[in-house]
Amino acid sequence: PLLLETFYLFIIYLSPLLRTTFVSVKFVDCGRRDHVRLRSSDPEDFRIEGDGLLYAARSLRASSARRTTVVIHAQDVETRERWHTQVQLTSPAQLRQQAKDTPTAAQTVREIVFLGQRSNSGGALKRRRRDWVIPSINVPENSRGPFPSELVRIRSDHDKTRSLRYSVTGPGADQAPTGIFVINAISGELSVMKPLDREQIPSFHLRAHAVDLNGNQVENPIDISINVIDMNDNRPEFVHQIWNGTVPEGSKPGTLVMTVTAIDRDDPRTANGMLRYKILAQTPESPTSNMFTINNQTGGIITVAAGLDREKVPQYTLIIQATDMEGNAMYGLSNTATAIIRVTDVNDNPPEFTTDTFYGEVPENRVSIIVANLSVTDKDQPNTPAWNAVYKIIGGDPTGRFAVPTDPASNKGLVTVIKPIDYEISRSYVLTVVAENDAPLATTMHLPRQSTATVSIKVIDVNESPYFEPNPKLMRLEEGMPAESMLTVFTAQDPDRFMQQTIRYSKLSDPAGWLRVDPANGQISTIAMLDRESPYVQNNLYNATFLASDSGIPPASGTGTLQILLMDINDNAPHVFPHEAEVCERPEPNAINITAVDRDIHPNAGPFAFELGSRPLDVRRNWTLTRLTGEYAQLSLKIGYLESGIYEVPIIITDSGNLPMSNTSYLRVKVCQCDHNGDCVDMERIVAAGLGTGAIIAILLCIIILLILVLLFVVWMKRRDKERQAKQLLIDPEDDVRDNILKYDEEGGGEEDQDYDLSQLQQPDTVEPDTIKPVGIRRLDERPIHPEPQYPVRSVAPHPGDIGDFINEGLKAADNDPTAPPYDSLLVFDYEGSGSTAGSLSSLNSSSSGGDQDYDYLNEWGPRFRKLADMYGGSDD
Repeated sequence: PLLLETFYLFIIYLSPLLRTTFVSVKFVDCGRRDHVRLRSSDPEDFRIEGDGLLYAARSLRASSARRTTVVIHAQDVETRERWHTQVQLTSPAQLRQQAKDTPTAAQTVREIVFLGQRSNSGGALKRRRRDWVIPSINVPENSRGPFPSELVRIRSDHDKTRSLRYSVTGPGADQAPTGIFVINAISGELSVMKPLDREQIPSFHLRAHAVDLNGNQVENPIDISINVIDMNDNRPEFVHQIWNGTVPEGSKPGTLVMTVTAIDRDDPRTANGMLRYKILAQTPESPTSNMFTINNQTGGIITVAAGLDREKVPQYTLIIQATDMEGNAMYGLSNTATAIIRVTDVNDNPPEFTTDTFYGEVPENRVSIIVANLSVTDKDQPNTPAWNAVYKIIGGDPTGRFAVPTDPASNKGLVTVIKPIDYEISRSYVLTVVAENDAPLATTMHLPRQSTATVSIKVIDVNESPYFEPNPKLMRLEEGMPAESMLTVFTAQDPDRFMQQTIRYSKLSDPAGWLRVDPANGQISTIAMLDRESPYVQNNLYNATFLASDSGIPPASGTGTLQILLMDINDNAPHVFPHEAEVCERPEPNAINITAVDRDIHPNAGPFAFELGSRPLDVRRNWTLTRLTGEYAQLSLKIGYLESGIYEVPIIITDSGNLPMSNTSYLRVKVCQCDHNGDCVDMERIVAAGLGTGAIIAILLCIIILLILVLLFVVWMKRRDKERQAKQLLIDPEDDVRDNILKYDEEGGGEEDQDYDLSQLQQPDTVEPDTIKPVGIRRLDERPIHPEPQYPVRSVAPHPGDIGDFINEGLKAADNDPTAPPYDSLLVFDYEGSGSTAGSLSSLNSSSSGGDQDYDYLNEWGPRFRKLADMYGGSDD
């Protein structure tokens, strides 16, 4: 490593500046900067930092600002190697005196010499090793000039033998930003042309070149570093103008609240960019004016005093100042910001009841009713866990008939009944209720953790409904009990023991109408025979409901259910099932399986005994009955053939009751012809299916009537078509006006008059201008010049079949048209112009009668012209 062993001459301005930077001593450390330590020989007056910045450690007075030499020492902490250099400091007065003694001293400009790179020894060119490094040039920012200001002179030792030209390249010279540094091409003086701003560009790196007049390089380029020395020209700026922070109330001193940050664009390695923070003001100044302090270097705001209480002071406002120059109030620049500190709530105040005793009353047997509202006060922040109250019953409710939920809006406790209360058991309740918060109370608080109150509740007696006991009441009876039989006494009890009331009974539900109740004593008797097989009996059980009403005001009533379990007796005879069956005329296959149905139940039902009746006499001759089981039997033909038809077969069925009951049932058997599958195939099957002869006849009549209606409709349609065709045939083809309609827009003649000049039909106004008539002269049949009025358009011709209606409608329209001429007048069908050179084409306006012409040739033109031939070519008669 090489320490520049050159003497630096600097001026000390006679001002009491502390830590004013004078010079930057460059140390080439060869990569060992972390192990090299710099120190000054006079640390009390001058100090040096690790980057080589030498500054004044205290204020310097004019009397003490004599020429001073400061030695800078460098030492490697590992190898213990040492280096040193000298810095010479002088005052402006000494500099002026030196300028008088040696006039060229003050005007001396530092030279950077291209060290001889080549030497002539024996005619051979040898390159010298460069053994020195050009130190950086320091230029203060915001210099006021004058400009250009010379910085250094670049010179080559070859300028003694020939003329050279010097130039510099790099940012600030020939690269953007250009025009900051210029060099005198002949003298090599490098000058700065304008003030520099370190905050924009902190340093410049230029390269100096030396060439001869022919542009040949005579020296290798050398690098020049120009450092812009920082000046304190930027105020600190806070990142935010308003800072927000929170701190829990009751926090201990030393609690970090927040950290504010300011930024200074000046060099942070110098005093110009070293900031110091402090608190200028605190609002409010309660309980003390110094509740907070700030770390002057980091900006961290911490508490320094106890007594933060949100209920007293919920928020503090601090004015924070940041000052550079390490907080020097005289020479540093400063700025301020606002810090708003919100004191957050902690549960340091337990809820307190507003009174020691609360009162309420509730009617008995009522639930979900609020008895009393318990109110508390809590100084903590509303709607937070530290404010929300929780109520608990700790005494006076052993059966758990009350609860105290919290109203979230008012924070009140709502004493609510959750189980029915009986006045006859307890006429009043005294509850002990405790109130706490959702959040646990702060451990630093020495107040009681909960508040207790008493709730006195009075129970109001109300008229309660009578109740039956037991309910339902079950009794067992045999069916068939006759009317006017007393069954039981079904009474109710009144729970209102302290009220003198009477109870009346009535029947509320008796589906079969079998029972009667005595209104006074509740005695139940029958008014009809009980039948187990009734449809109102389900699973042998009959239900009847009775009503008991007391004499209270208002009266109350209760219901009770009487369940009668009816036991079966053998009171129903069995009958055959099914009632109808089919069998083939032949014995094979011809068996019918039957069973018995008995409404009674076991043991009064099956097994059954089956037997054929004795009458008519042919029953047992034609049929045989075989018992399969106690429930089923089989009926079959006994003879080889039985004529088709319907037979009523009597079957006697006897049940197994203690007193057996028998019944003769008739099985309706249809004997029919069968196919190979044993199914009936004749039409009588329809009758067997339930369609009698009358139904079949009715169906056939309906079909016939429907066919007749369809036939009548077809005949009517045919007749209508014939009438329409006959109406059209009544019109003579020759008299059919549809064949005589002419197109009046044809301007030409008939078949024999097709060769005519259409130019004759043009308006003479455009053909012969000299024949224009005088104004006011017009032919009788000439179209008027003035615009004609617009009249309603006549309807379009309807369907040709209704041509007669169309003509009548046209006639009515012509009669109602005020502009239409009479029928016997000359009609103008179209306007053909005036002054036509051609003769008139209308034969209706001809002076000759045409009687001398022969119109018989019109008969040869076809039926359309035959009428015309008869009109003009016929005889006089």
